[in-house]
Amino acid sequence: MSGPGEEAYADSALRPYVITKGRSRPTRNTISIETLLVAITPPRALPVSATREERALVRMCERLLSVVEAAAHLELPVSLVKVLASDLVDSGHLAARSGVPKAAMPDPQLLQEVLDGLRRLR
Repeated sequence: MSGPGEEAYADSALRPYVITKGRSRPTRNTISIETLLVAITPPRALPVSATREERALVRMCERLLSVVEAAAHLELPVSLVKVLASDLVDSGHLAARSGVPKAAMPDPQLLQEVLDGLRRLR
């Protein structure tokens, strides 16, 4: 299954390779497609060597944005955006916020009982 923008890069593996500085995996294994990204405030200046994709990602993350949404806006493969986001978190330009861990999620049976109880109140 292809992610957003992967069709555009199907012909050339060179451009994604250049954007990610030759890496295919993020430095952090905690960044997934649902990870929320937000720019650090006050913003830190990006180095002169930052790519236009990195600059665009930091700009769009002035508001909370998931990795998959960022990939769609940038029209880049999700795997590539995960590498960029990981680098920007490492450099202190972005903060990553993970979703609620499955262990902290409420029990579905309990939710169903609450819903049934609320329906009986009508």
